[in-house]
Amino acid sequence: MEQAIASAPASIGNVGVGFDVLGQAFDAARDTVTAVREEAPGVRLGAVSGLVDSLPDTPRTNTALAAADALLKAAGVSFGVRLSIDKGVPVAAGMGGSAASAVAAAAAVNALLPEPYEMADLLPFALEGERVASDPPHWDNVMASLLGGLVLAARVEPPLVQRLPVPEGVVAILLHPAVKTETKAARALLRKEVPMDLVVEHSRRIAAFAAGCAANDAELIRAGLEDVLVEPQRAHLLPALDAVKKAALAAGALGCSFSGSGPSVFAWAPENKAVAVEDAMAWAFMEAGLAARAYRAPVSSAGARVERVAVAA
Repeated sequence: MEQAIASAPASIGNVGVGFDVLGQAFDAARDTVTAVREEAPGVRLGAVSGLVDSLPDTPRTNTALAAADALLKAAGVSFGVRLSIDKGVPVAAGMGGSAASAVAAAAAVNALLPEPYEMADLLPFALEGERVASDPPHWDNVMASLLGGLVLAARVEPPLVQRLPVPEGVVAILLHPAVKTETKAARALLRKEVPMDLVVEHSRRIAAFAAGCAANDAELIRAGLEDVLVEPQRAHLLPALDAVKKAALAAGALGCSFSGSGPSVFAWAPENKAVAVEDAMAWAFMEAGLAARAYRAPVSSAGARVERVAVAA
């Protein structure tokens, strides 16, 4: 293969209650990477398009190039690649933009290999890409963007990830306000120690949420989809959060929280209430003086996919 095109979706890190444990693919926006085989070893940046017109051009500074570089070295091939990146996922938005680029690059370059890896086996290479944006890399966005759906990081070493059942008839709604939050800065706010009763309450929430997804039980999901551990420590980063959450829940959402470290805010809602929830959230942002772009996608969103491959003429 001489050329391959792959895409990977945005993602909702943590899914509110599952800090560093849960991730959800969010197929309302995608990054697309075109990998072209070249004789010279190494990885190089080609054209950049979409929401940005320039990106860093070395594997040390670009998540897509880093993922591709790690994959080529592991495969032991002699050729190199040039990657063109079309950014459809906003950056610094809490939508997994860096992860989407890394995953799409790994999938595109993998399609050029004489013996491609299985898609799930690309996780370590995509994580090496994500390491450029955050070291140590966060699994939630990467695994969700790669595998699709709702994904659990059951164990880090050795790696064990698992797609979880998702409830029927539920959609994810996300609003991205016109502000930015840097993940590193948001993470630095978190306390190293928390009270035992808070840990127990957090455990109760995540257990209820997972059980509700498995049992397709909206009431259990509603009981669990509340972040009592991390969100309160970051809420001041987006003063409008409380009003947006109240509006979403009043309109019928099952839960509402930051997407990743924010500033985007997501909600889960039954399909028949999705429009009302989205409108309520948008209005709450508007009343707070913030413009916010709305996205919507199924909770069962697809993960990475190879769009097209081509051989030499």
